[in-house]
Amino acid sequence: MIKSKFDKVTSFEKRFEKINTVIFETSEVASKAAALEIATLIKKKQDANEMCVLGLATGSTPKRLYAELVRLHREEGLSFKNVITFNLDEYYPMEPDAIHSYVRFMKELLFNHVDIAPENYHIPDGTLAKEDIADYCKEYEAKIDALGGIDLQILGIGGNGHIGFNESGSLPNSKTRLVALDHITRVAASSDFQGLNNTPKTAITLGIKQIMQAKQVLLMAWGEGKSSIIRESVEGPITEKVPASYLQEHPNSIFILDQGSSSQLTRVSTPWIVEEVKWDAKLIKKAVVGLALKLDKPVLMLTEADYIENGMSDLLTEVGNAYDINIKIFNKLQHTITGWPGGKPNADDTNRPERAEPAKKRVLIFSPHPDDDIISMGGTFMRLQEQGHEVHVAYQTSGNIAVADDEALRFSDFVIDYNRSFGIDNEKSVGIYKKATEFIKHKKTSEIDIPEVRNIKGLIRRSEARATSHYVGLSDDQIHFNDLPFYETGTIEKNPWGEADIKITMDLIEQIKPHQIYAAGDLADPHGTHKVCLDIIFESLKRLKNEEYMKDCWVWLYRGAWQEWDIEDIEMAVPMSPSQVLAKRYGIFKHQSQKDGVVFQGSDSREFWQRAEDRNGETAAKYDDLGLAHYAAMEAFVRYKF
Repeated sequence: MIKSKFDKVTSFEKRFEKINTVIFETSEVASKAAALEIATLIKKKQDANEMCVLGLATGSTPKRLYAELVRLHREEGLSFKNVITFNLDEYYPMEPDAIHSYVRFMKELLFNHVDIAPENYHIPDGTLAKEDIADYCKEYEAKIDALGGIDLQILGIGGNGHIGFNESGSLPNSKTRLVALDHITRVAASSDFQGLNNTPKTAITLGIKQIMQAKQVLLMAWGEGKSSIIRESVEGPITEKVPASYLQEHPNSIFILDQGSSSQLTRVSTPWIVEEVKWDAKLIKKAVVGLALKLDKPVLMLTEADYIENGMSDLLTEVGNAYDINIKIFNKLQHTITGWPGGKPNADDTNRPERAEPAKKRVLIFSPHPDDDIISMGGTFMRLQEQGHEVHVAYQTSGNIAVADDEALRFSDFVIDYNRSFGIDNEKSVGIYKKATEFIKHKKTSEIDIPEVRNIKGLIRRSEARATSHYVGLSDDQIHFNDLPFYETGTIEKNPWGEADIKITMDLIEQIKPHQIYAAGDLADPHGTHKVCLDIIFESLKRLKNEEYMKDCWVWLYRGAWQEWDIEDIEMAVPMSPSQVLAKRYGIFKHQSQKDGVVFQGSDSREFWQRAEDRNGETAAKYDDLGLAHYAAMEAFVRYKF
């Protein structure tokens, strides 16, 4: 057995965690660590003149891992000549050259870029006749067994705890087989297939038994969206409802996590229960707010007994009595609430989240997609405009892939009728319409749209974004469409961001010279666009930070339709009245292509306006529960200091 390099960083008291877990600052750092572990194993096998058998996973989680392995091959000479691989799964039915085939995935991300022999990589065959699958699966396992088993198995984890496509209910002795995909799994994958109706219902997967026989298992998980299932898998009971929990019984399994995916583990969410901690201001606020919400008590009603009975007696010993702590945290929460997101002119701003001066600020709102601004911070957007600030909005991407085909045809048809009605030369418009119609009529599942169709879809989203900005009160010179190049692939999978994206962003910041920047910090976005857009902004800010005008610029991060900031992290909370909530809803309604059947709905069946209202209402309710003023809704922000 290969002793893991991760063992040395997992040796804390295991009162809660039943699986070795290693938490890294980011998924990038974690992926590099996992790649180094694999590279070390490959080299050790090479030195012993042995083949190295790897079990590989697909999906978004291992992409950075494979990129790092390719880099190690190209730049540091890591050879894959002694490597044999077996992939976990494949959709069924699935042609190997289809856009979302795992055969294509593995070739494009790894196999085509390293020196592995084609006969040495194995991926379940999605083209088999159904009656041949059982025998094929037996042969697949026999090949693994003949090689002495898998030396190291890479895993991701599904939202329901599946590993491979071993869904909830899979038994420990399950073998490689054809499985029906859980509804949760299909919904999570539906964005790749442009809707649930096009998403495969079955897949071939390596069984739990074979996974558990691997000599070493590395399970990777990124983002807050996986935090709940990670907690269940690591700290909960072993159960077929959460197949990943079986790994508690594996002798050499490790969970490799980033900050987001580990956030609900006991040692992260309530570290004072696990070990002695240093009670700084941030941790005290987190602990007191968490205690109040757990006990369903206002902050000012917490007693010393509440602190002691919930493992926080050390806080009382180090900081003081419960009354003083409660008052301090209550005031901190109170000071986050403001109806003046741009600062209140001629007011004492000592305890306000924003500066009073300058009274009229230049504000730049970055919106990754053409509707994130109104969905995520529509109330604040409108309030900034109403309070006399010079507000600009920058739509970073076209959002064209999120428009349904029939919407594109409907608008194209409208243009033809419009031209005909006003006697405008219509020949070219008719030609584009016919070309688009013919393409969509014969379009294969997940096929990339032709440029004409993508352009139409982009124009639809641009017109909706402009309509929303006009509704808020902006003029055309305050509306900016960046159309960042990284996004324009026509598929879910985007190009790496680069200098062109940075230049566009920097040029706009330099043009406006803002006192405030608002950016989407919603990293739970399942398609990754928010994360890329934020990385581009951060890099631009890094390069511009020494400019004189940037010294007076504050950056506020909002979150979108997928999640909200935790109460203890919120630094500015902007309340909304019932009428303001309704006004925000009408602003969201301007994005008609994103209503009544969104292309990328995700696992949440609510429409975006419903998600926004529910989320904003829940934030306000939590402030109310903590004993603060009661509002209809609240939008929340965290300040980013660059």
